[in-house]
Amino acid sequence: MRYIANTEADRQAMLDAVGVSSLEELFNDIPRQVRDRYEPIGLPERSELETVRKLQKLAHLNAAWEQYTSFLGGGVYDHYIPRVVPYVTSRSEFSTAYTPYQPEMSQGTLTAMFEFQTLVCELTGMDVANSSMYDGATALAEAVFMAERILRTDKVAVCRSLYPHYRQVLDTYCQATGIEVVEVPYDRTGRYNADSLPTKISALVVQSPNTFGIIEEMNGLKERLGAALLIVAVNPISLGLIAPPGKAGADIVVGEGQPLGLSPSFGGPFLGLFACRKQYLRSMPGRIIGRTVDAQGEIAYTMTSQTREQHIRRGRATSNICTNSTLCALAAAVYLAGLGGHGLQELALLNLEKAHYLAERIGSLPGYNLAFSGPFFNEFVISVPGDPQSICRQLAHDKILVNNPSSLSELGVKQALSFAVTEQRTKEELDSLVNVLRDMT
Repeated sequence: MRYIANTEADRQAMLDAVGVSSLEELFNDIPRQVRDRYEPIGLPERSELETVRKLQKLAHLNAAWEQYTSFLGGGVYDHYIPRVVPYVTSRSEFSTAYTPYQPEMSQGTLTAMFEFQTLVCELTGMDVANSSMYDGATALAEAVFMAERILRTDKVAVCRSLYPHYRQVLDTYCQATGIEVVEVPYDRTGRYNADSLPTKISALVVQSPNTFGIIEEMNGLKERLGAALLIVAVNPISLGLIAPPGKAGADIVVGEGQPLGLSPSFGGPFLGLFACRKQYLRSMPGRIIGRTVDAQGEIAYTMTSQTREQHIRRGRATSNICTNSTLCALAAAVYLAGLGGHGLQELALLNLEKAHYLAERIGSLPGYNLAFSGPFFNEFVISVPGDPQSICRQLAHDKILVNNPSSLSELGVKQALSFAVTEQRTKEELDSLVNVLRDMT
């Protein structure tokens, strides 16, 4: 980020423009108890040189990602990003592209978006996909809204094993619109309890693999729901091995596209995947790119069904999301095209095998056991013999990162830790983790 100094006269001119006399007055709307929580970072008042030096010192207080071994999961994963992905996405015609309202000037961007949609359809086994949404959590919330528009029962069912941050976003959406959220418990396998499925709902939300890493049983589920729609949230990498939700009768498939060539970064920007069956196309939020022919008979691309968007239909819109994550979607398209079908399968198999190797090694330690008996992909939960927070802190001290166990505790899984394993982790790193845990016992 560039540093641009403002003089006192500049600051006063800006304050005058918004009709306040001081910075204190500008921030008056923020409660004092909130403002008092944070101390000023103490940037020097004068030169740019001093400011840069101060910021560099502050930056060096952060832990360098490269110095740690990451077993973090929960929806954001440390996958290798092939060099072709940043090469393509950093090209100026993509990185500076505006929304392609004028197709005659945006054929390159539109082509990339169309290819992304095609890849998402192939990946999920669905008929149609939009050209992306903000992230997996908002994509899920929009899917629930879509189901409610179709069936209008004012009630949806959600498996408790959903990512906690997905659930938080969904609850916010539903609370604001009066949609009742009914929770479906999980059983000892870590899967949804099939005997607890409610009736008279607009949709059932199932995540597979779920927040415990467990692969849910999808066969026959759609038939048990009757008229209700089946919404499935996916980890796209897992679809290199697991049958796509479309084959199990899913009506809407959503997911987080971050594993497809996007860095974990600081929690974004991410990429929302959204696909559905053709009969629900007119209820789908977001933008859809279509392929046609121009006046000369040449293949051409354009935005279609755009009238569903809020900036055109206002209160009658199907969604308040008026944009998409095109650059992130481009990264995902390049990533998938670069891997190909066999490459994605091999990648998924690496994740599966390494995770199972680590789970077996940890499970051989005294007091450490798998918390669930269901089949898992690249993430799993281990019951631990001691305080999970203490173990988590000790691992961090040894430069090994795992998820905060409080998220598991909130889901009713006490005294446990979760581990996510990707192709990035070497056998030496996996064995090192096991050795650190052994030394704690």
